[in-house]
Amino acid sequence: MPLNIAIVGAGIGGLAAAALLADQGHSLTVFDRFDAPRPVGSGLVIQPVGQAVLDRIGAGDMARQKGNAINRMLGHEADHGRRVLDVWYDRSAGVNHGLAIHRAALFDAILQAALTRNSLTIVPSAAIAGVTDATNDTRRLILADGTRTDPFDLVIDAAGASSPLSPLVSRTLSYGAIWGTVDWPETDLPHDQLSQQYRRADRMIGALPIGTMPGETVPKAAVFWSMPADSHAAWTARGLDAWKDEAIALWPAIAPFLEQITDTGQMTMARYSHGTLRRPFGDRIAHIGDAAHRASPQLGQGANMALLDALALAEALRLHPLQAALPAYARARRWHVAIYQAMSWAFTPQYQSDSRILPLLRDRVLFPVSMIPPVPRLLTALVRGSMINPLGRLGSL
Repeated sequence: MPLNIAIVGAGIGGLAAAALLADQGHSLTVFDRFDAPRPVGSGLVIQPVGQAVLDRIGAGDMARQKGNAINRMLGHEADHGRRVLDVWYDRSAGVNHGLAIHRAALFDAILQAALTRNSLTIVPSAAIAGVTDATNDTRRLILADGTRTDPFDLVIDAAGASSPLSPLVSRTLSYGAIWGTVDWPETDLPHDQLSQQYRRADRMIGALPIGTMPGETVPKAAVFWSMPADSHAAWTARGLDAWKDEAIALWPAIAPFLEQITDTGQMTMARYSHGTLRRPFGDRIAHIGDAAHRASPQLGQGANMALLDALALAEALRLHPLQAALPAYARARRWHVAIYQAMSWAFTPQYQSDSRILPLLRDRVLFPVSMIPPVPRLLTALVRGSMINPLGRLGSL
């Protein structure tokens, strides 16, 4: 039976869910707080499981045209110059690469695909403050000015980490990062590789080739620098020259990237948190993406998780009536989310923390072990997002 569904948040997960559910005949209204839907952030990597969802909604080809294939993730420790991270994609298993892409290009691909669905409406400039209790088997959204929307059979919370609808209480992580976008310069760094340099775990800098922006043809790179979450003001006051000198001394290869940064405003601070809803649904409401689970981006799974949540929810609604579909969605995603949250919790302090012991463990024990078969294949599966079935009992991609 077709449902009247509200989606809060016109981001990656929200628009993907809208497209998938519109294909099932449901009526979708997407509410977004901006005057026009737009992305926030710099570069990211869509793993093969996420690319499969993009293909399902018709956005895969456009995303691949704008993005850049990544075949390897490589990191070195600056103090001794040795590899401490080296993960290759398994070239024998289906889609065999990550897709590095700017959020704006990914968002544009998903938005254009979503807009081809006639039963989908996007409502801009709609700041949602809350949701009413379920009455008469419906719920209404409460706008910031206190007005209420028409009733909906189901509300999907895709409003991200700051969602006013999610009960998730997360833990703020001690480290975040500044991110910026520059042109891909003349460099010896491979164009199919995420390259990173570390000093212990308190310094990390990286460059990710992310393809082109919407309407442009010049290849871009995302550059990032790890720092304590409360140190952005001090970094700004310190000035760009001091930061560049430190970063280039740590990793000379980053110089042609940083030469293009002439204002601190080109680098945006991202702060991270960690937490998971044990029950990502309620009475006629479902939470997806960062509204349901948050983690450090160390494993590069954030956007993939949102896409997989959207697909799992859509499949649950296709296979079950509403009241059974929401628990089915939660069951389908439970173990995949739990494993990746646990892995993120374990890996992040090895690369972003003040610890002196964990980087030694990473460099002297964990990395050598990671090169011994079959561990490389396990790491590849972890990065691909396919360590376990991402849709649980609902079936596979």
